[in-house]
Amino acid sequence: MDANFWHQRWEQNNTFWHQNEANPRLTANFSRLSVAKDGRVFLPLCGKTLDIPWLLSRNYRVAGAELSKIAIEQLFTELGLKPKMARLGKLDLYSAENLDIFVGDIFDLSAKTLGPVEAIYDRAALVALPPAMRERYAAHLMDITGKTQQLLITFEYDQSVMDGPPFSVSGDEVKRHYGKSYNLTLIESKDVPGGLRGHIPAKESVWVLKNG
Repeated sequence: MDANFWHQRWEQNNTFWHQNEANPRLTANFSRLSVAKDGRVFLPLCGKTLDIPWLLSRNYRVAGAELSKIAIEQLFTELGLKPKMARLGKLDLYSAENLDIFVGDIFDLSAKTLGPVEAIYDRAALVALPPAMRERYAAHLMDITGKTQQLLITFEYDQSVMDGPPFSVSGDEVKRHYGKSYNLTLIESKDVPGGLRGHIPAKESVWVLKNG
């Protein structure tokens, strides 16, 4: 899987993962993180998720990283905002009040470029990456955020019956990536109503990762 996979999905409007409302796992569990009002929350591989306006409406600042310019142009249009734009190395920065989105390869995003964040909300990043990339991603995410606290959402299902994304990420894998750096708490693990893609049995899990 490479960048072209995601570019083609956005160009073809084949964005089955996009939800039409803020994710209920976010709205129910974000308060489990200790983020002050006006705190800055990082959403890796954010797309044009409606989780962003939900966070903004509650007076949080949002930073995101996304590969597709199409997704971010649609995001700002739907927010009714005209972004300021700047080139930062290999990345394009789209910004508005309380909102910074870095467009390009997340592995080109550094801690200095991102700036301080108080929390990570990962709904669609870890599960979007194939196994060979997830270890590198987890290490990079911790590096650029200073191992700040996370709200992480994963899926677990029989990977043999469906190619990702989203990929199946087991609890043991979450512990393998993050267990040495965080205290991990599994908040809930529930069956996905109707299954993934409407027919594949799966569980959706919500994790809170905090420093000891």
